[in-house]
Amino acid sequence: MNSFRLQYFFDPLCGWCYASAPALAGLDDAYPGVLELMPSGLFADEGARDLTPEWGEYAWRNDQRIEQMTGQRFTHAYREQVLLRGGVRFDSGPANRALTALRGVGARLERPLLEAIQLARYVDGLDTARADVLARVAADVAAKAGATVDADALARRIDSDAALAGSTAERIADTQRTMRQLGASGVPQLLLTVGERGYVLHGASLYGGAHAAVAAVERVLQDA
Repeated sequence: MNSFRLQYFFDPLCGWCYASAPALAGLDDAYPGVLELMPSGLFADEGARDLTPEWGEYAWRNDQRIEQMTGQRFTHAYREQVLLRGGVRFDSGPANRALTALRGVGARLERPLLEAIQLARYVDGLDTARADVLARVAADVAAKAGATVDADALARRIDSDAALAGSTAERIADTQRTMRQLGASGVPQLLLTVGERGYVLHGASLYGGAHAAVAAVERVLQDA
């Protein structure tokens, strides 16, 4: 088989990225150590906003459409405790920093952490723009992999560590640069690079679960 790269463009607060979580897990299992997460920063910095009840209802309608199309769960706990609670920020910056921090502990931990953050938000109804919530989720993911993470220390890093913020910003800038070069917009998208040639996979390839995603990659690899 030719050597190849898999780069996944995403945002932790993107509902359609959550819809592609089963595909991502399948790719990670099928090609261990190949998948690279590329945070786009879509809902961070200038893309962040206060979560008003009006915008929360708009998001909920979109989320219900995603659930109907893909089967991914969006619970009423999420609707009531995140979207409609008031005083909540829609900001993926803290989650991006949490992902970068745990990647420093072990590269294979980042994908499971992304999925755990998504489940904490959309199923458990936790505010994943909060550093303390993210740190607890990250510590749990690390523990399941046999690593130890101090949740209190990680929460402080997510909130105020300049070096972590800088390395996260560099990752986002690299992702945005790559997306511009591809002429790609929106997330999620998966870039499969074989040799010097890149193939962008999205849509049904990412929303049809693990089997569909792996099959799509295998088709490209067989033809490359």
